[in-house]
Amino acid sequence: MDRKSLEFLIKAKQATYAGKGAETTSSRMKSHDLIYEDCDYMYYDTSLGTSKFAGEEALWINDVPYWSMNYIGRVIGNNFSGDFLKEALLLVPEDKPYRGPAEYTNGDYTYLCDVEGSFEWFNGKEVIQYKGTDIYECVFHGGLVE
Repeated sequence: MDRKSLEFLIKAKQATYAGKGAETTSSRMKSHDLIYEDCDYMYYDTSLGTSKFAGEEALWINDVPYWSMNYIGRVIGNNFSGDFLKEALLLVPEDKPYRGPAEYTNGDYTYLCDVEGSFEWFNGKEVIQYKGTDIYECVFHGGLVE
């Protein structure tokens, strides 16, 4: 992935869900959709559900699909904080621009993310713990599309 595309993807992720961006018109009944555009780049995040959810993020360059990531997650315990999840996702790392960092802690909450593969083909899992107990999990996978 070239530097310009990487910078756009990170900026788009930070400006949409993680950055509490405004939703756009639903693409499907009761879907949550977020779009970020800049020149020839477009990022689209669409999901269904809330405490149990599934979705897809995608990147287009010059109106051509370039990259996609699917995810599915759920809240599995008490004290889940969507704000903490968004806080962790704002820290999307350049070397693995999929979800959040490998580890992030704030107060009683810890975010953990493990990824295998490269930008071209990857899979991973993120977990949020509250006082050491798992309360949220999400698995994801994706890569380049042609």
